[in-house]
Amino acid sequence: MLKNRLIPCLVLRDGLIVQSINFKRYLPVGKAKIAVEFVSKWDVDEIILLDITATRNKIKPNLDLISSISEQCFVPLTIGGGISEINDIRNIINAVFGNQCIVVSMDVKLNPAGSYEVYGRNGTVPTGLTPVFWAQKVQNLGAGEIFLNSIDRDGSKTGYDLELVSQVSQAVKIPVIACGGVGQMEHLVQGITKGRASAVAAANIFQYTEHSTILAKAALKAAGINIRLNTEATYDDFKFDDKGRILKKHEADLKDIWFEKHKLENI
Repeated sequence: MLKNRLIPCLVLRDGLIVQSINFKRYLPVGKAKIAVEFVSKWDVDEIILLDITATRNKIKPNLDLISSISEQCFVPLTIGGGISEINDIRNIINAVFGNQCIVVSMDVKLNPAGSYEVYGRNGTVPTGLTPVFWAQKVQNLGAGEIFLNSIDRDGSKTGYDLELVSQVSQAVKIPVIACGGVGQMEHLVQGITKGRASAVAAANIFQYTEHSTILAKAALKAAGINIRLNTEATYDDFKFDDKGRILKKHEADLKDIWFEKHKLENI
């Protein structure tokens, strides 16, 4: 059985990593090379780097930056933004040694009629395509994975659009990576258990909580999800409250005492 994956998503705008909110507001985080080097040392399965400036301005991917970043990245690196023709893909693959498949990025939001629709150009241009139709189409064209991002949930911290994720995941046989809306670790769990995604990705939560990928994997493991783990870490010492927040040691001990007492009272 294939293991589920945890993937940080880094949004690149004008050469800087930013926090994205609804594809409209952007808060600076730091330099791309430093961010990738830092995050790749955590227990992550892959990094997605999206250059939204290249897409918006219709310019080619920054191959020098990509090549420089890949030298500091020791996990699979997926690049998005500015890719408009086959030659762009060839150039990126040459700059990022080891890419094994083509990942199709799909940005989706509810249109004025209340239906899911795929949008292009950084979520500004409606395509008239439903996400299920487009997912099946790109699968038939040879895509290896789908990176599914909810524009409505972007930066909201309210969780994935599980209905959207579930629709697309069940419509195709290739892996679907869910993104958009993670505000707590439980949302990552729901992306797999309820959305049926093969992998869960997030951006902001990893940029503002140090080593939160470690906590994320601990939460996924605690929920019984078959997640990839660093062989040097067991993640067994992490305990969480009902909202997926990590408990301090004394809080975790109190929680164990409560459960043990509750169990004895009901024997």
